[in-house]
Amino acid sequence: MALELKVPEVGESITEVMIGTWKKGEGDAVATDDAVVEIESDKATVELPAPTHGTITKVLKGAGEKAAVGEVIGYMEPAAAGAQPATPPAHPVVDVTRRGGRTDIGSVQAPAAVPAAPPRVMPAAARVLGEAGLPAAAAAGTGPGGRVTKADAVAAVARPAVAMPVASPATRPPAASAAVPATVAGSREERYVLISPIRRKIAERLVEAQQQAALLTTFNEVDMSAVMALRAKFKDVFQERYGVKLGFMSFFVRAAVEALRAVPQVNAEFRDPHIVFRDYCDIGIAVGGGKGLVVPVLRNAELLSFAQIEQAIGDFARRAADNKLKLEELQGGTFTISNGGVYGSMMSTPIINPPQSGILGLHAIQDRPMAVNGQVVIRPMMYLALTYDHRLVDGREAVTFLKRIKESIEDPSRLLLEV
Repeated sequence: MALELKVPEVGESITEVMIGTWKKGEGDAVATDDAVVEIESDKATVELPAPTHGTITKVLKGAGEKAAVGEVIGYMEPAAAGAQPATPPAHPVVDVTRRGGRTDIGSVQAPAAVPAAPPRVMPAAARVLGEAGLPAAAAAGTGPGGRVTKADAVAAVARPAVAMPVASPATRPPAASAAVPATVAGSREERYVLISPIRRKIAERLVEAQQQAALLTTFNEVDMSAVMALRAKFKDVFQERYGVKLGFMSFFVRAAVEALRAVPQVNAEFRDPHIVFRDYCDIGIAVGGGKGLVVPVLRNAELLSFAQIEQAIGDFARRAADNKLKLEELQGGTFTISNGGVYGSMMSTPIINPPQSGILGLHAIQDRPMAVNGQVVIRPMMYLALTYDHRLVDGREAVTFLKRIKESIEDPSRLLLEV
């Protein structure tokens, strides 16, 4: 008896999702708990596992199509029930995901000699290639049947750039991210890529923050000499003992904790008619994920050691790249740190993550001439930016907060003594 593959619950209040990459196609054998398909919501991406051994028999919803929570999106035949073999190649069923995301189950082609089709590019792979400006031919397919998977696309983007033709669009906007044929350089064609639920939610929240909060940004700069010297001195023994590199982010998380304690308004929330103050620090760390910027949260950061912070951030970054973060890890932060410096940003004005009241922006470290004790010296300097909700954080408090960050980074011993 065929088993139904249903959209699982992916989070509170989420009723509709978008079908992502089908990791198993019609006729593919699956083992228990094998990932069958990616389910994308506006919060996170989850994988639907196979409930038992068997064979995928039908795909009802193609990549890029929307589905309701609990809706049947495919069928599989359990091995114990005598799964039927895959459809013979001479009579292949038209695959919805190979026809621009449209569903056409049951249509059968007659045996005929046809030209070899180009490798099938999975939608997630097409999105990665499209964002990098690479054509489908840039990635070699290693998936079943020569399919180009997301991993193949990521590997292609990571390779050194080579001269490649510009990608050309389909003749009409596709229902999902799809491979597009190559054309000559200088083409003025356009490509259509479906907006993912996560990217749509990011856009909505950024606009919400601009419309509902009184945002203001204040700046300062910090001398990174002391932290860089301390890091250079202890990085080897730190990594040997804890199995993780000692980075700069742990210093800024600890400095932020001390600053939030000194200026609790930055850690508060405007919840009319009240201001909600918090005695804990759940600090969100903005990281680039496979589907866009995500902000996993360090719970009770005030209780974490340097090693625990570095281990948690490293784990977040790895799982964000693979879209493996859990929904609950992306919710409930009280303050956010965003490090644009890893991408070379010199100065920016970050936008708060509602309903938080503040976000700290870090930037690139650059050697600059500074006046120290009447002498001009070269120091590694970083600009800091604090964007805050002026409805409950005054300018004096914002400046005090940034000054506290500066003092802690320029004299890291303060973080140990908590002074």
